[in-house]
Amino acid sequence: MKKIAFYTLGCKLNFSETSTLARMLEQKGYERVEFNQKPDVFIINTCSVTDNADKKCRKIVREAQHINADGYVAILGCYAQLKPEEIATIPGVDAVLGAAEKFRLAELLDGFVKAPHGKAVVYNSPIQEAVDYHASYSLNDRTRTFLKVQDGCDYPCAYCTIPLARGSSRSDTIANVVRAAREIAERGVKEIVLTGVNIGDFGLHPHTGPAGSRQETFYQLIQALDEEDGIERFRISSIEPNLLTDEIIAFVARSKRFAPHFHVPLQSGSNTVLGLMRRRYKRELYAERVAKIKELMPHACIGVDVIVGHPGETDDAFLETYQFLNELPVSYLHVFTYSERPNTHALAIKPVVASSKRAERSKMLHILSDKKKRFFYEQQVGREATVLFEEDVENGQMLGFTENYVRVTAVYDPLLINETKRVAMTGLNAAGLMEVTESDLQPVHFH
Repeated sequence: MKKIAFYTLGCKLNFSETSTLARMLEQKGYERVEFNQKPDVFIINTCSVTDNADKKCRKIVREAQHINADGYVAILGCYAQLKPEEIATIPGVDAVLGAAEKFRLAELLDGFVKAPHGKAVVYNSPIQEAVDYHASYSLNDRTRTFLKVQDGCDYPCAYCTIPLARGSSRSDTIANVVRAAREIAERGVKEIVLTGVNIGDFGLHPHTGPAGSRQETFYQLIQALDEEDGIERFRISSIEPNLLTDEIIAFVARSKRFAPHFHVPLQSGSNTVLGLMRRRYKRELYAERVAKIKELMPHACIGVDVIVGHPGETDDAFLETYQFLNELPVSYLHVFTYSERPNTHALAIKPVVASSKRAERSKMLHILSDKKKRFFYEQQVGREATVLFEEDVENGQMLGFTENYVRVTAVYDPLLINETKRVAMTGLNAAGLMEVTESDLQPVHFH
């Protein structure tokens, strides 16, 4: 029995796919082990959103070689689709699999036998051939499960390589997603995070109907999942503002199981820069979406993706973004510093923002994010909430998240792990986490 280890770089979608690949190989007789337990095979699932992700891939390959110089190393994921020949030259890499090939891992690599000449074998079809949908979900990695419902993207954003790495938008069916949710519930999981590249575009099914025809909608999907009794809490990972409709927001506000937590990419608070980015909305629409969420769910958590230093972002345009975010009642920011990516439209946009300015703007927004998060947490003090406690234990304290994504800490009790409890939020500790006390000794019951 060969021992196999996995390492995942990047997003929740990658984690869901890695977990599924691991289960597939375990069914074929491989023993999954930790990365540092001298496995015979290393599988590295890559991201390529930024240059830093590429560098991380190289570092993980070096570490694999240090752990087991004779180990078989296979690279898959977005970086593998975009730069297969480049990866094939990395010392120690034995195989590279693109987007259309990664779910044929065991079949294509036939026992993971190292080639005697040491040259990596490359399986990499044009991205246009990545048309199949492969259902995936994570298990046993953490208390929450990431359930993939959609893949690929049809949006030609100027800075993004995802359509080149994952192909066109395509989805699972509602029936299959509901079936997967039931399977996950049977494993004792309490929370599912719906994930994908552009989940609001759910409903384009491969091989059914005319090309690009929508068979179902994201709104229909969440309605169906809300009726499933086995899962206590669903969370929407990220959804584009132009696809986050009033109908969806109103449904989450009255739903039985969907958490009042939205992560909505903004990328820029300047309409000029949004145009350069080829985004499909203006800041006014974004502000409307935030206002609607807060109107129906005053304590909802709202996260924001924002990119600093995109070509064409002048000092005035950045200040527009900063002031826009400062005035919005959002809860935290995910700040990304723009990095040049090959074959993207942004490379042709001028002026280019100096690296020092990118770093300065990133620092300003990180500080703003800390202030936003602190203010949001302080607003929650004195409220009651439901917390799903996790296995994370630090210095005798256990951690968990409320339904509106407040990170909480409580005195460790092994009986609380993977349990949903009603708690009173009493105040913030020195680390900025919410301290809680149990206000109800019985688990929360969902009907």
